[in-house]
Amino acid sequence: MISSVRGFFRSGSPSFENEKERLKELKDKKFLKQLETLKQRLAPLFRSDPSQVNGKYVNDSHFHDDRSLRRFLVAAGDLETAYENVLRYNHWRQTMAVDTLSPTDPDILELIALGFVHSLRIKDAMGRPVLYVIARKHFAGNRDLDKMQKFIVYMLEMTIKRMEEHVNDSICLVFDLLNFSLANMDYPFVKKLVWLLTKYYPERLGICIIYNAPVLFQGCWPVIRHWLNEKTGSKVVFVNSKEAMSEYLEVDGLPPPDM
Repeated sequence: MISSVRGFFRSGSPSFENEKERLKELKDKKFLKQLETLKQRLAPLFRSDPSQVNGKYVNDSHFHDDRSLRRFLVAAGDLETAYENVLRYNHWRQTMAVDTLSPTDPDILELIALGFVHSLRIKDAMGRPVLYVIARKHFAGNRDLDKMQKFIVYMLEMTIKRMEEHVNDSICLVFDLLNFSLANMDYPFVKKLVWLLTKYYPERLGICIIYNAPVLFQGCWPVIRHWLNEKTGSKVVFVNSKEAMSEYLEVDGLPPPDM
């Protein structure tokens, strides 16, 4: 009996495809129901603090709308976890004072001047804004991790504000490893970045491009890969030439190698 059922729903058959479509529709209906329930549960909070809903800047990740709640629900995988994560996110933004971060902050100004992280003017082939990290300009031995967290949150916020969310609501993150050395490898910072993206910017990472990775980086990658879940890990691509990079974004818009 089991073999006959498997034969009936064999891959590629009309019955198999129809069953796949039916299951997808059921899954979509369940997700939309959970999304509506999440909105209803959060409604009292949003009524008490209207600034959290569709604020002045549509692309500001502080202001929740259907897209932001959808991202939290997709990342969490279940309604209860998504609800708790939204509450934690709101508390974190207030504690971190994210909305007050600015380039006039001495800590942020200091790290901007180093020139190792850039929110580029160009967008990638999918219309995502690009956050570009030049690893050779960063040295793990002389950085303050708290300052780094404040700075990277500021840069993420600036990049997100450049989104056209109706086109794409995720970012392209590029690590340029040209002339990379072990002095540039900052495991605590990378782990902190993974944590931030997972906890407070769910589903914001569209693609992560590792550009110009030297052989040396082969020893670093397994450590980093261990911190990534399967979905995030699948978004990482290694690119080692301008020709290959041109498939993802305009190479003429990248910082020059001698920068």
